[in-house]
Amino acid sequence: MGANFNLTDRLVLVMGGAGILGKQICSALGASGARVLIADREGDRAREVAAGICDALGADVAQGFACDITDRSSLLELKKQIEVEIGQVQVLVNNAAAKSPNFFEPFESFPVEDWDLVMGVNLKGVMLGCQVFGGAMAERGHGSIINTLSVYGIVAPDQRIYEGSEYEGRAINTPAVYSASKAAVWGLTKYLAAYWGSRNVRVNAITPGGVFSGQNDEFVRRYSARVPLARMAGQDEMSGAVVYLASDASSYVTGQNIVIDGGLTVW
Repeated sequence: MGANFNLTDRLVLVMGGAGILGKQICSALGASGARVLIADREGDRAREVAAGICDALGADVAQGFACDITDRSSLLELKKQIEVEIGQVQVLVNNAAAKSPNFFEPFESFPVEDWDLVMGVNLKGVMLGCQVFGGAMAERGHGSIINTLSVYGIVAPDQRIYEGSEYEGRAINTPAVYSASKAAVWGLTKYLAAYWGSRNVRVNAITPGGVFSGQNDEFVRRYSARVPLARMAGQDEMSGAVVYLASDASSYVTGQNIVIDGGLTVW
């Protein structure tokens, strides 16, 4: 049974692979045998992360690329480069997400420009990535797509958590655009699972709960009090679900959302 989780020789493309969760996901995929392609708007960051993974694993298992996922021509150029130099992408992980200049502005005054920017990455970018790489998977008759959602795409944030809460010294909240974009990607995930099911392309999602990455003690205390496991997630605790969905261990799983939230959404 354990061999089903083996990703040896599987080509996995991770969008937003240079971010907090992306780096952990890419490391876990590489450790499971995959050839990991890391795409990020900042190509230097993607290449730096790839080099770190190769050094840690002592093998040439990762490579970084620059790509603007909101631009279809950029995605098509990336696809062409990968196919010419490496091979065909078998697994696509849509993990990119954006913050805008006024990301924490109250809903009543949230700028339309910021709304469009976040939606452009969080929703349009996923759609385009699925078009370009998922469409090719459907033509070949095999593939797996994994979309990263958020717990606040399936439930509303408890505004009381944010009283006195800060991230790297700045007051924080979860804006409506973030919830709306992630909820929309869950809808797209289910749609594509049905749309491409007969073509043997599986489309699933993971939903992270709160991940510790520099929030102040007040936020950690308030958030943890809402979680049955009584803590925030570590940055490496989402990776196992991605490896599972990328592997043959999940060969009969599609249209599903693995919620990794310490139990937050059970009450």
